[in-house]
Amino acid sequence: MNYLKVSGFSDEIAPQVDAQFQALNRLGISYFEPRGVNGVNIADLSDEEREALKAKMAEYSIKVSSIGSPIGKIKLEDDFAPHFERFKRVVETAKYLGTKYIRIFSFYHNGGEWTEQERAEVLKRLEMMVEYAKEQDVVLLHENEKDIYGDNATRCKDLMDNLYCDNFKAVFDPANFVQCGQDTLEAYSVLKPYIEYMHIKDAEENGNVVPAGYGIGNVEAILKALFDNGYDGFLSLEPHLGSFEGLAALEIDDKMENLPEGGEGTFTLAVNSLDEILVKILK
Repeated sequence: MNYLKVSGFSDEIAPQVDAQFQALNRLGISYFEPRGVNGVNIADLSDEEREALKAKMAEYSIKVSSIGSPIGKIKLEDDFAPHFERFKRVVETAKYLGTKYIRIFSFYHNGGEWTEQERAEVLKRLEMMVEYAKEQDVVLLHENEKDIYGDNATRCKDLMDNLYCDNFKAVFDPANFVQCGQDTLEAYSVLKPYIEYMHIKDAEENGNVVPAGYGIGNVEAILKALFDNGYDGFLSLEPHLGSFEGLAALEIDDKMENLPEGGEGTFTLAVNSLDEILVKILK
């Protein structure tokens, strides 16, 4: 890669960390965003599992860009107290693994229009987490996941208007916005002051996830705008290509040739697609 701060959800390569890190080494990528670690969610690692992960990171010279946590991915109707305890464990893990960043979400509800009461509960819960993040000196990165409160630009902006600070910033995920029917360039124009971290994921109009640059997420235009504005943060690949049935039908030049089998192949395709964009915009 010609940009050093490329990372990714390497559990999409394989469940086992050795296989993940071997592939990252082959691809010249020095960071990962841990989510699944030997089949265990990063939020649920025991002390021993966490220690073993840190040893593997040292063995393969891999660092953590951000914790790919599931925090905030519960319903408002669910009990928040145990979830907050899980959140505190994730914060501890982030610090142990040497990152200040933690990816989070802003809760689901039972569908329909978001009520003012639900909005107030979302803000209350997030404010509690932000206050704890301030105490622990970590940065919570809100991802615009489909169907959570902050899934479109307007509600993401609402969260930023109320909570943005050194410890609460935005992840920008183009494919997620596409899947919500949100124009990504419009979303970028609204959220650009708050973007701290990029997920590299693209999608077609029907929601199918495709390699960066092959959908309608305007990935190239958004990355160029970010870099023109001085961005030097992480680009984290979340390919989600394993279940993409139309992958073989894409006209993607020679990047389909000689790819590894399975998850490493689709992850490599995602890396190559991003690299193609970076070569154009980082001349």
